[in-house]
Amino acid sequence: MGSKINLALMGAGYWGKNLARVFHELGVLKYICDPSEETLKKKSEQYPQIKTTISFKDIISSQEINSVAIAAPAEKHYSLVKESLLAKKHVFVEKPLSTKIEEGEELVELAKQQGKVLFVGHILHYHTAIKTIKSMIKKGELGKLQYIYSNRLNLGKIRQEENILWSFAPHDISVILSLVEEEPIEVTASSSNILNPSIADTTVTNLRFPSGLQAHIFVSWLHPFKEQKLVIVGEDGMVVFDDTAPTEKKLTLYSHKIKWENGIPVPEEKEGTPIDLTSHWQEPLKEEGRAFIDSINGKPILTNGEEGLRVLKVLQRAQTSMNNKNTLMKNTPYFVHPTSVVDKNCQIGKDCKIWHFSH
Repeated sequence: MGSKINLALMGAGYWGKNLARVFHELGVLKYICDPSEETLKKKSEQYPQIKTTISFKDIISSQEINSVAIAAPAEKHYSLVKESLLAKKHVFVEKPLSTKIEEGEELVELAKQQGKVLFVGHILHYHTAIKTIKSMIKKGELGKLQYIYSNRLNLGKIRQEENILWSFAPHDISVILSLVEEEPIEVTASSSNILNPSIADTTVTNLRFPSGLQAHIFVSWLHPFKEQKLVIVGEDGMVVFDDTAPTEKKLTLYSHKIKWENGIPVPEEKEGTPIDLTSHWQEPLKEEGRAFIDSINGKPILTNGEEGLRVLKVLQRAQTSMNNKNTLMKNTPYFVHPTSVVDKNCQIGKDCKIWHFSH
């Protein structure tokens, strides 16, 4: 029998309201904290038996509360997680773990010192489709992995406190690192700052791994329609995860192969086979919440602080690459969109603009 868990939620707004529902359904939610009195009023009406407060100090000082879930803006993650760990609470924090590597390292070390769980909300690990893909790879059904790409595109929600890389890409980076089981030897990224000159709306991140596998991640909140698609290419097959599709069509296996004939690669195409997930489907967010509870009771954690730190390091390398390219672009008299390719030794005229996906 596990220990009794009394959880407080910090942040019950845009995403936090979903965590409130899940942790309430799992029977552990005792307290909701939010700086908005209007939000707290709504939550009090929805969950009349749950205590509410605008003060995070009330949660930290409560002897009843032994775990905290944090769904605040990313720049507040470090301070809120640190306060919670120092108060000897187990912590669930939404991605990213923090916005600086040194802060992430400090939090991981602090969790160890305090003997408390530090759990990062990389929700895709708890998605039935990703669990199925991991099983397929482990069984060798796709053969050696060769290439991965991920698109996470939408129109909004546009943030002012963090750019699209930090808002959307952590999920994809986290999953790709777990599938490849390697650390990237090269991380490059480029961005477009369209609505706000200091905040990237669109980024393309490229990862290269020691095995030779490459991956790219395209994220945008200025896309005309929602797309959340992960494509994994192996020697013996390809699998596509489309999270916007119905459950029975979210995962499709393509048994395509490339055969060599007279020194020329020839694709051997096969019909896609949907992998029906309905028989063992579980809501990812609830599975994630359950995993946090299980981790407090001693079970291994897929998305612990160390895993969150690995993702944070890739994010920082991508951000540094973007910053370097933006500095270079400011010093050039022309514009090249990040998705375009310009060969070496090309001459580009002053004020020339090269737009999307050009070569």
